[in-house]
Amino acid sequence: MKSTSRIITNRTADPSDADFSEGEIILIDKPTGPTSFQIVSKIRNITGAKKVGHSGTLDPKASGLMILCTGKKTKEMKRFINLNKTYSGIIRLGLSSPSMDSETECTDIPLPKNLDEEKILEIRDSFIGEIEQTPPMYSAIKVGGKKLYNLARKGKTVDREPRKINIERFDVTKIDLPDVHFTITCSKGTYIRVIADDFGKKLNTGGILSELRRIGIGEFRVEDALSINSFSEHFTVQLASD
Repeated sequence: MKSTSRIITNRTADPSDADFSEGEIILIDKPTGPTSFQIVSKIRNITGAKKVGHSGTLDPKASGLMILCTGKKTKEMKRFINLNKTYSGIIRLGLSSPSMDSETECTDIPLPKNLDEEKILEIRDSFIGEIEQTPPMYSAIKVGGKKLYNLARKGKTVDREPRKINIERFDVTKIDLPDVHFTITCSKGTYIRVIADDFGKKLNTGGILSELRRIGIGEFRVEDALSINSFSEHFTVQLASD
């Protein structure tokens, strides 16, 4: 096999020259369920590449685009990690949870009686631009050498420094209370679960992220990505024949 600098997508017609040990860039459509680490492990097992990296973590309940690099191409990961991410999803108002999604027990909080589209769009506008966001306890960030989610699962809370993020675009695509459907383009390090939680609080109710799909990373789109099954079908056979 010879080395190639192309990006492997669902439109890659002939995968026969892929060299995963030397280095390839792959667009994968992650399903809901597995962790991002599990996706990396599957790609490693399928390709036999010792080095595999990805462009940014997706929660197990989230689906969508991951850019994975193998071999020497892992040195290029930074340029993908730094790209803005675009997501579609649903904020469910009237609920609150420690994890800011349905992973942990939810508490009902009544919706305001005067809640309407105008108020929802007004709150939406307050997120656009550069804002500060405090990382959630249910995250992989380390404080004092310990991952926050391990502390959170023990019922512990520690102080976290807010971080500056940038919301380039935030569109409300549908309102079907208690659900608010949206698409958002944001800088790296943005927690959409925190957006959902803060959205609810600003409306004097609760908010959790009930659905999330990453549809873009910079110019790359999930429509061009391969499912894990498709990738396995294309490349396990190809590798076995080499």
